[in-house]
Amino acid sequence: MFKIVVDRECGCFRRSDLQNNQEIESKDVALEKSLEMVEIMNENFCDKHSFTLQEVGDTFLIKMG
Repeated sequence: MFKIVVDRECGCFRRSDLQNNQEIESKDVALEKSLEMVEIMNENFCDKHSFTLQEVGDTFLIKMG
C-alpha cells in the first residue's frame, strides 16, 4: 500500500474536496493522484502557500512551503 499524506492542512485544503491520508495499492496511481493534488492545490488555492511533493518510502508527502 502507498499513502498520500498532506503534511499540514491549510484552511483552503480543509474547505476543498481533497482527502488526506489516502491509501492506494498501486505506486503509479498514488504518484499520479498526488501530482494531481499538488497541481490543484498550487493553482486553485489562495496562493498564501506553495505545495511540493516528496516521496518518502511508501508515502507521497505533500508539503507546504
